[in-house]
Amino acid sequence: MKTIRDPAAAVDALAALIGVHRRILVFTGAGVSVDSGIPDFRSPGGVWTRIDPAMLSRPAIEGPGVDRRPFWQAMRAIAETIGDPQPNPIHRAVAALEQAGRVEAVATQNIDGLHQAAGSKRVLELHGAQTHCRCMGCPATWTTAEIMGRVRAGDGAPDCEHCGGVIRPDLVLFGDALDPAVLDSAQRAAERCDLCLVLGSGLEVFPAAGLPRLAARDGAPVAIVTLGRPAWQGPALHVDAPLAQTFVPAVARSLAPG
Repeated sequence: MKTIRDPAAAVDALAALIGVHRRILVFTGAGVSVDSGIPDFRSPGGVWTRIDPAMLSRPAIEGPGVDRRPFWQAMRAIAETIGDPQPNPIHRAVAALEQAGRVEAVATQNIDGLHQAAGSKRVLELHGAQTHCRCMGCPATWTTAEIMGRVRAGDGAPDCEHCGGVIRPDLVLFGDALDPAVLDSAQRAAERCDLCLVLGSGLEVFPAAGLPRLAARDGAPVAIVTLGRPAWQGPALHVDAPLAQTFVPAVARSLAPG
């Protein structure tokens, strides 16, 4: 793995890669949304240093006699951490690549919906979305903001008002499997792509982290733009510099006329 830390050299290398490829898989992690005010959950001071991830597991919300109040307090902490963020230049650069017809798919580990808010259409949410909740007993759905309003008003474990069923967020909890259809679409995009851009992910969480490996196996170059050493040390270019200083100007250069 070749590592570049100088932002100017990184822009040159990324622009050269992006400029000659037309079926790009963009794989994104928490680092993409940090500039929108959402902290990386695994960094010092992140959410996982303040709450036990097991509180957001499937056993914490399912089963007879389960006290679901700790689950919803953990969800409240997540919602308050995410707040009401807006897309940042990194999200907009990804959307610009797609609008230029250069993106096979955007496969994201993030649950914040900011790629769609920035204008991306081909988004595969590998870990689901924090924005909505659903009933496990009937087809009813709500926005997460609606359910959080009930929790803040004192309903510690909200039930479905239609059937009395258990409400859960529409995201992948610890202990859940990824949606097979979403994962299959992401794997097929990895097999078809001619370049895999990994943005803001240390490639630690599986099976999502297997996508760049799948792209590399099928011959696509991989560029990883993330601060620090990624978990995968395979055949890739690693840019150890901020996305806003490297990826964003590289996209602008690659899309500039002439």
